Amino acid sequence: MVTSGRTRAVKLDSIAAGAVDLAREAAEETAGVLGVGEYLGAYAEAERVVSHHFACPHPGYRGWHWSVTLVRASRARVATVDEVVLLPGDDALTAQEWVPWADRVEPGDVGPGMLMPSPDNDPRLEPGYTGGESAADPEPAEASVIRAVVSELGLGRERVLTVEGRDEAAERWLAGPGGPDNQLSKAAPATCITCGFFVRLRGGLGREFGVCANAYSPSDAQVVSIDHGCGAHSSVPEPERAKELPPPVWDTIAWDETGGLFD
Repeated sequence: MVTSGRTRAVKLDSIAAGAVDLAREAAEETAGVLGVGEYLGAYAEAERVVSHHFACPHPGYRGWHWSVTLVRASRARVATVDEVVLLPGDDALTAQEWVPWADRVEPGDVGPGMLMPSPDNDPRLEPGYTGGESAADPEPAEASVIRAVVSELGLGRERVLTVEGRDEAAERWLAGPGGPDNQLSKAAPATCITCGFFVRLRGGLGREFGVCANAYSPSDAQVVSIDHGCGAHSSVPEPERAKELPPPVWDTIAWDETGGLFD
């Protein structure tokens, strides 16, 4: 069966379209202090369904309009009110599109006293190794050994970074101020990998990153890449201090006190 792609235009019902006073009365009853302004016209929504539009004169709703939908039953000679709503126009002031909370939070938004839970399906995290159930028992000596080994290996956490989490952090750090592609690194005399203040991270991230421990560096206490750099590198030589000059052979500076005129 082949159907035509054309849609038949809905005919404006004359009885529902002519009930402008009924539509205005319904709008005024709903509007209250917002008021009902000039009549904007009638539009056919469906067969025997017509919406009447009225401007909203309230200054807080500029660009909005009242829409009163009237319906006429089959073979009925009068229309009845179906609904009254306030709708925004093209230039109306409306709220921004809803953004879920998880998508609204950005790096740096978490402040003192705020909590940001990590979802169970966070792709950056995976279950860690805590030593098993026996490691939680403080009595057996074997459990103590397990806990010591787990702690020494840096484990013992319920969740640890996944490969995706580490890669994401590495890309973010390389592109940030602690990476190599910035003016600070380009003007540095050497890179962090050769600096005595460079403290390398442990694990896989330690191959590319460490922490700066120089209080005079702009990167102090921050994660930096091995090819990052700054002017506070430990190999920067101390400027040569001025040497103390020997006493002059003929002193023309000191003031010699002499006696009186008749001494």
